[in-house]
Amino acid sequence: MLIALEILWTVPALAIVISFFRGGRARHEYVNLLSAAAVFGASLTLLIIAPARPRVVAWGYIIISPFGNWVVFCAGTVYLLTSIYSIGYMRILNLTANQASRFYGLLEGFALSMLVAPCMNNPGLYWIVIDLTTIISAFLVGFEREAESIEASWKYLIIVSSGLSLSLLGIVLFYWGGTFHLGPVYSMTWAALHSVAGKVPPSLLLTSFLLVLIGFGTKAGLAPMHTWLPDAHSEGPAPVSAMLSGALLNTAVLGIVRFLHILDGTKASVPAHLAVVIIGVFSLLIAAMFIVRQQGIKRLMAYSSIEHIGIITIGFGFGGILGTAGAMYQMLNHSLNKSLMFFGAGNAMRSYKSKEIDKIRRVLSYYPVTGTLWLLGAIAITGAPPFGLFQSEVAILRAGITSTNSWSVWLIAVLLIVIFVSFMNHFRSMYFGLEPEANGLPTMQFSCWLEVPMWLSLTAILVLGLWWPSGLLHFFIEAGKSL
Repeated sequence: MLIALEILWTVPALAIVISFFRGGRARHEYVNLLSAAAVFGASLTLLIIAPARPRVVAWGYIIISPFGNWVVFCAGTVYLLTSIYSIGYMRILNLTANQASRFYGLLEGFALSMLVAPCMNNPGLYWIVIDLTTIISAFLVGFEREAESIEASWKYLIIVSSGLSLSLLGIVLFYWGGTFHLGPVYSMTWAALHSVAGKVPPSLLLTSFLLVLIGFGTKAGLAPMHTWLPDAHSEGPAPVSAMLSGALLNTAVLGIVRFLHILDGTKASVPAHLAVVIIGVFSLLIAAMFIVRQQGIKRLMAYSSIEHIGIITIGFGFGGILGTAGAMYQMLNHSLNKSLMFFGAGNAMRSYKSKEIDKIRRVLSYYPVTGTLWLLGAIAITGAPPFGLFQSEVAILRAGITSTNSWSVWLIAVLLIVIFVSFMNHFRSMYFGLEPEANGLPTMQFSCWLEVPMWLSLTAILVLGLWWPSGLLHFFIEAGKSL
C-alpha cells in the first residue's frame, strides 16, 4: 500500500523534473504518458488493497481512506485519458519543444497536486494543496495566451482565491471551537475535529461549515459561486478542460464532504445537510437556465459540469447508503463522461475552427467515428440509460425520496428533464442542421491519439451503466462509514 502511494507521488514528481531538461516534443509527450499510466496503476492498486478503515501514516500527516482513494482513482483515470488525448491535441497547436516542456510540466504538477490533496490528514494542509491546484491550473487555462484565455485565467484566480479565503476562515473557526476542550494547541486532523464537534456550540459549527461550503464550493463550481467555471473551462485547451471538470471538481467536493461528516451526530448536522442540498439544487437550476440558450460548445460542457457537481453534492446532502453510493458512482461516471465530451468538443472546435455551436454542422457526415462517439457521450451525459450516469442519478433520487429533504426530488427530476431536452437540442442542430458554409467546411483528419481516449471513456461508462459491480456497493458503504 505504501509502495503504491510512493509511486503515485514520486513518478509525476520525477516527470516534472525531467520536463525542465531540454529535449524534443516527443520525449515530453511520452514521459507524461508513462507518468499517467503509472499513476493510474498505482491509484487502482491503492483502491483495491487499502483497508476499509482509514489508516494514518507519516506521523499523522497522511490519511489513506476509502473515500480519499476513490477521489484519487478518479483523478488518475482522467489524467491517463487526458495524457493520451494531449499528444494528438497539442500536436495540432504545433508546440515548440520549450512550449511542450512547459505544458506537460504544468500538467504533471496539476495532476500531482490533485493526487496529494485527498491524502492530507490535516485540513490546513489540504487547503494549502487545493490552493496550489489553483495556481498551477491558472497557468494551464491561459496557456494559449490569447486575450480571452488570459482574462479567464485571471478571473479564475481572483474568484477562487476569494472563495478559498472564506474556507480558510471556516477551518480556523473549526479549530478554534476545538480549543475549548482540547486546549489552545492540538493536532488538527479530521478525526480530532470530529471527536470534539459534539462539544462545540451548534451555531459556531454551522457558521464554520457554511464558510467552508462557500469556499470549497467556489472551487467546485457550485452556484452562485460558479462564475469562473464557464470561462476557465471554455478558454483552456481541451485536455485542461477535461482535467478541470473530471478531476479538480471532485477534489474540491472532498473537502465539503469531510467537513459535512464532522458535523454528524451534532445539532448542526440537519441544517448543514439542508444547506448542501439547497446549493446543489440551485446549481442544477443555474445550469438548466444557461444550457437552454447556450451558444458556445465548450461553455455548454462547462454548464453541464455545474449540473453534475450539483448532483454529486445533492447525493452527499441526502446521505445514507444510497445517497453516498450514488454520489461516489456519479463522481467516476462524470469524470469519464465529461472527459469524452471535452475531447469531442476539442476535436469539433479545431476541425470547424470555431467555438460557436451555430458554426458546427453535419458532424456525422464529416466525422462518422468521432461524431458517433461524441453523440453517444452527449446522450450519456444527460443521464439517459443505459450509461453509468443513469445508474448513479437514479440511486441519488431514490436516496432523496427517503431523506429529510424529499421536497427536492421532484424539482431535481424536472430540472434534469429540462437539461436533457436542451442539451440534446444543441446536438440536434450540430448533427442534423444545415450544411456549414463553404469557408467553414472541416478538412482535418483525426489521429488515433484523439479517438482512442474517446473509445475508452465511452466503453467504461457503458459497462458501468449495464453492470454495477456488487463489490463497489460494499466499498461505497465502507467509504461512508469511514467518513
